[in-house]
Amino acid sequence: MTSTDADTETGTQTTAHQGTGSGARSSPFRHAETDRDAAPQFVLPLVVRIEKAAPPARTDALETAARAVLVLLSDERATAADGEWAEAVRDWQDARIRKVVRRARGAEWRRASGLPGITVTGRAPAPATATAEDVTGHEGGDGDVASSAAAAEVRVFPPVPLDGWPKELAKLQVSGTDLDDPEPPAAPDPTGPVLWLSPHVEMSAGKAMAQAGHGAQLAWWELDDAARAAWREAGFPLAVRTASAERWDELTASGLPVVRDAGFTEIAPGSCTVVADHPALRRR
Repeated sequence: MTSTDADTETGTQTTAHQGTGSGARSSPFRHAETDRDAAPQFVLPLVVRIEKAAPPARTDALETAARAVLVLLSDERATAADGEWAEAVRDWQDARIRKVVRRARGAEWRRASGLPGITVTGRAPAPATATAEDVTGHEGGDGDVASSAAAAEVRVFPPVPLDGWPKELAKLQVSGTDLDDPEPPAAPDPTGPVLWLSPHVEMSAGKAMAQAGHGAQLAWWELDDAARAAWREAGFPLAVRTASAERWDELTASGLPVVRDAGFTEIAPGSCTVVADHPALRRR
């Protein structure tokens, strides 16, 4: 059994496969009685820091965006009944699940960082003299790392109405989030969560960041409480990689959560973009 939801802002339709456990039962995709198009529409803003002199690596940005979504979904301000973000998150999940990635640098980034939200920092390429502390990904408000290489910094904000963006975010550009990997990313840990990108679909970095966020969110919804707690306590380790064509065919037929694009931006309608592969979901 599957249920679907279309994201008209990022052009994404996400598909969640029926799972077990309290996490799966609480997925907004299970609420078939809700007219999601008629509900007030919200969007989850994400801002990636892209400085001209030191842009982040593409894979680091994708992984950090996915982790940022998970950090917000699990934050007490979003999960507690009286949390300051709880109502906005509920309203967002009751409608279409939209995510928009914008870019900022310099003063733009500092202004965005002054708004309520969470900054998640990725992992910079390790310089020759780096220590383990230098290259460990972390969360924080200032996003500083000891490494001289640029680590991805993504700030996620509580959902806002489609027509109610804060001015500090509304001014930021959506385009210009094309990033590269200086070296091919290493093979992912086969025992850890992996968000597999389609080898058949080309996406800008900003588009792919939103897709990775969708995949992470689907995995989160499918997990039971124990698996969610273990993932959070570990710091949400995950990898984002592009699957081989053969592996992709296996993944899309595996019953794992799949993100399908509605075709509003960049790619054809119905394209499968991400498969969310979490160890706990493989054992179902």
